[in-house]
Amino acid sequence: MMMGMKHIRPIICMLALALMIHSGPAYAAESTTPHAVIELYTSQGCNSCPPADHVLYQINQEHTDLLALSYHVDYWNYLGWTDPFSDSRYSDRQRDYANRMRERYVYTPQVIINGDNVVQATAKRRIESTADALPGLKDISAITLASDSTDLPARGTVALRNITMPASGNAHRIWIIGFDREHQRDVLSGENAGKRLVHANVVREMIDLGSWDGSSKDIPFAMTKACDGGIAVLVQNGNGGPIISASVIRY
Repeated sequence: MMMGMKHIRPIICMLALALMIHSGPAYAAESTTPHAVIELYTSQGCNSCPPADHVLYQINQEHTDLLALSYHVDYWNYLGWTDPFSDSRYSDRQRDYANRMRERYVYTPQVIINGDNVVQATAKRRIESTADALPGLKDISAITLASDSTDLPARGTVALRNITMPASGNAHRIWIIGFDREHQRDVLSGENAGKRLVHANVVREMIDLGSWDGSSKDIPFAMTKACDGGIAVLVQNGNGGPIISASVIRY
């Protein structure tokens, strides 16, 4: 039996409304401050890393108040598999932490919370409880994007509010981070040969926006990669120092 026009029109209107809803911006217009930043240092060439990757994936799914980031280091690439997400700059970042914390070497998997708390990377409950017990990060930074298109590398401005600097007078370091929401990869050789690995919030770009003396400041930025997970700004007490503030826009 054919449907009359008076019945078709409401259906058309409903479809049009649904299309309008889903065609809006893919992320929030304003950045938010997470309670804590969880950094996982990992590698597809490390056979101890997949359980830690899974833990970070779960935490990212379950805790919207935490910013979980996966940094793929490059120092295991010689074992027979080159991690496609690895970058020497992420290895250097981990070494900066190790130097400040007086650790003798770097290793994977490693979880560092707010740049100042090392927790066993596979201990999900301990990571959650440690992050929850920490004071919330300062709400002193914000990200404004120049475009709402996720098809283009993000560009915009990081705004920093005036704060009182510590007595040491050390300048803070500002980082802008671009990350992909999720990656699944089949590893064909090396220690994880034959495994399909799943990673959450994979860091694809990390740009040093320079030092900051604590005064109000706007810093323009332009990413070179179109990351589909989002962008974040991290404010740290020098290289390898504690993270005092963060802001994130998720796509």
